[in-house]
Amino acid sequence: MELKEIFKDLKVVELASVLAGPAVGMFFAELGATVIKIENKTTGGDVTRSWKVPEEDSESDYSAYYCSVNWHKKIYFFDLQKDEDQVFVHDIIKNADIIISNFKRTSAEKMRMDYDFLKTLNPGLIFGQITGYGENDDTPAFDVVLQAEAGFLYMTGEPGRNPVKMPVALIDILAAHQLKEAILLALLKRQMTGEGSYVSVSLFESAVASLANQATNWLMAGHIPQRMGTRHPNIAPYGDIFETKDNEQIVIAVGTDRQFENLCKVLNIKPNEQFLTNAKRVKNRVDLIGFLQLAFRQFDRDEILQRFRESGVPAAAIRTMPEVFEHPLAKNMILEEIMPASPSASLWRPKDGRLSRRVKTLVFTAK
Repeated sequence: MELKEIFKDLKVVELASVLAGPAVGMFFAELGATVIKIENKTTGGDVTRSWKVPEEDSESDYSAYYCSVNWHKKIYFFDLQKDEDQVFVHDIIKNADIIISNFKRTSAEKMRMDYDFLKTLNPGLIFGQITGYGENDDTPAFDVVLQAEAGFLYMTGEPGRNPVKMPVALIDILAAHQLKEAILLALLKRQMTGEGSYVSVSLFESAVASLANQATNWLMAGHIPQRMGTRHPNIAPYGDIFETKDNEQIVIAVGTDRQFENLCKVLNIKPNEQFLTNAKRVKNRVDLIGFLQLAFRQFDRDEILQRFRESGVPAAAIRTMPEVFEHPLAKNMILEEIMPASPSASLWRPKDGRLSRRVKTLVFTAK
């Protein structure tokens, strides 16, 4: 049985906007589930419809940002402050399997879209909630704020310069993955017991849970991570960027002494005693980078990358977005959909609009 056959009868209702919640909805859409997205009619729908880059059509009803996590969904526009619209959505939810929500608790209760009310309509319902800082805190939470709160912003950027945010709203993506896992566990529980579940994920906790070695460097060694650009606090040369003879840039990720030996062989250099082990390379990083840069200047980018591939040295050119999608694997990840010309009706059905494109959020394979 194909994975998509497992979820073909699953019905998901998305009461969420922006990125984290819709990313979870798109995950289930990619697995073949029916995903119904409810947007706020009074505000023109999901706020990300208007989040456009300068190259986009300012008159369009949706943005590329919106399209990135809203593929293959049925879109309804309602005013959930109105009783009649609430009733319509409640009718949809009565035979739904999963709810995805990022409503504030107080707002959800006023609109009768909270778990305590909805489970009276559908006891087997799995309700997935996304919050900023937990169940009892309605503080608005956007990704860059969470990047600051969770320590990412402080340690991202170049030494001696201002912090730099990650260019993707990664905290939202991380929270989405957490919620997917929670919902899948709740589905397993329901299969075993017949019972529904309430599962909740906060952006802040998702961010802190993803600090990984940077958190442990502090918790165990008292090391406070500092801005290091692309470099790694525990490994060298890892994340260091070098310029080639043709003025192109290459990043390398040498994680073992054997890889460093191979790097030196490719570059036709003999390492000094101070560079023979990773611990020594980390300690003498500044001298190491100067030493390697002279060697990189003897090669063109494509030539040295080919040699690295043949020798098992992890390295890459720093690609632009057009260059990324020249890669065959990336090309195969593009999902297309015809978007509607206008969301004026209460039900938005893709018919005769513009072609939209985005990348898959589901990339695992299974047999």
